Amino acid sequence: MHCYSSASVSKTSLYFLTNRPCSLAEGLLLCRHRALSGRLKRKVHELRHEREEAERLICPAVCDCVDESVFFRPFSEKIPSAATSSGKNRELKVVVEQQERGLQQNLLLTRRSEEEMISLARTFTRLRGTLQSVSQAGCKQTSSGCKRLQHTIPQAATCNWQLLDDCFELSYGGLVMHFDYVWLRDHCRSASCYNSKTNQRNLDTASIELSIRPAKIRVDEENLFLTWPDGHVTRYSLPWLVDSSYEGQKQSAVQPRILWNSDLYTNAKVPSASWDKFMSCDEELKRFLRNFLLYGIAFVEDVPATMDATETVTQRVSLIRETMYGRMWNFTSDFSRGDTAYTKLALDRHTDTSYFQEPCGIQVFHCLRHEGTGGRTLLVDGFYAADKVLQQSAENFELLSRIPIKHEYIEHQNNHRNHMIGIGPLLNVYPWNNEVYMIRYNNYDRAAINTIPHDVTHRWYVAHRQLTAELRKPENELWVKLKPGKVLFIDNWRVLHGRESFTGLRQLCGCYLTRDDMVNTARSLGLQA
Repeated sequence: MHCYSSASVSKTSLYFLTNRPCSLAEGLLLCRHRALSGRLKRKVHELRHEREEAERLICPAVCDCVDESVFFRPFSEKIPSAATSSGKNRELKVVVEQQERGLQQNLLLTRRSEEEMISLARTFTRLRGTLQSVSQAGCKQTSSGCKRLQHTIPQAATCNWQLLDDCFELSYGGLVMHFDYVWLRDHCRSASCYNSKTNQRNLDTASIELSIRPAKIRVDEENLFLTWPDGHVTRYSLPWLVDSSYEGQKQSAVQPRILWNSDLYTNAKVPSASWDKFMSCDEELKRFLRNFLLYGIAFVEDVPATMDATETVTQRVSLIRETMYGRMWNFTSDFSRGDTAYTKLALDRHTDTSYFQEPCGIQVFHCLRHEGTGGRTLLVDGFYAADKVLQQSAENFELLSRIPIKHEYIEHQNNHRNHMIGIGPLLNVYPWNNEVYMIRYNNYDRAAINTIPHDVTHRWYVAHRQLTAELRKPENELWVKLKPGKVLFIDNWRVLHGRESFTGLRQLCGCYLTRDDMVNTARSLGLQA
């Protein structure tokens, strides 16, 4: 502890500390106050090392308001003028000494004690004459020239915020998030800015000042309140901000999935849906969609072996997407269309309609009859193979997810004239979390590679070879024998299909379904999709 005497304090130093002439008694009080202030600041700094415990127990007015811009303003404001009577100086000296003794006792308390910090703050505020309640929310401005505010609220889920020059920083539930100020104004959910009945924005985004900043900020245990310069108040739920933040999305999967190879899927013993229950019970539909979203394939058993029944069962899941192949297709190996699928030949693993700018989301197969041998259906989880590539070579994964490749379908068969071109990378990923959401793989329909220079082309072939090797590993192949009554739904953005060659008459029917409407059905049933 520093000790001050009348001999150690000169008039010059007193003037420097108070910026005005003052008495020796006033200067001694000021010096003592400065010492106590420094000790309190050091104590607060020490307690902040126990961050989680302190944030849970300590009032924000104590933790975040101990700053010269709030408590440590010029002490001369509280010191009587030189003309003040010596009696009042003595009284003030007695009060200060009493407060000092109280502070010394408080400093001996346990460092994690909430009562200690409250007592210290009350002692200090009485000494300063602020009479500020420690139960009030506090904030601080670290310096008059730097517009940076910070705040801590006491609650089970730790919450801190800082008002930075270019963004608002929020720490909640262990996640540090950053929000642009225009974003915060633009996403206001007040009645004037957002229509809660239609879930649409009323606010004209173009009317927001690009330099806007909140004039006032308040946080409680569940919400963030922002007051804007025009007086408008925005309230955000803290969990909503976590879900809506970039940092929250970066750590979350858009679509939860279970990646699989043959053994993993077989051992999972994923149940098929039953036709009767599937058509009449929403819970059965929900279980079916949950499995479909997790694995990318799902089955419905005991469906009548007709095209009409097949159409009916598909419409329980989504809307039929009509293409140049028609609404529902019914084909054999008669080569009625200019596609290898209309033959008896084996088909390597591939995704369909890669030559569409937006490939069909779901493919449905129902084998109505087969009088012969062979013809098993091959299924491969493309996301499982892509994940293996990512683990082994991030560079190859990046190439496959960045380089656009053309796929093309040209048909001049009978009365059919079609020329379709789709362009996109083999692996489509969400850029914020690198999650694969679509694979576009069809070696039959890939067009001339003319979208990249020659020095990148060879690197792409190396990456393509690695992905192909993973897709063709026997342990990744799931073979299924389709039969009448068993309808197979395939996520065409994820699972590749193929078949082995066959003999005899084999008749299949099926269709494509829109992916958006399937996902819409899943969400309406409470599934994450």
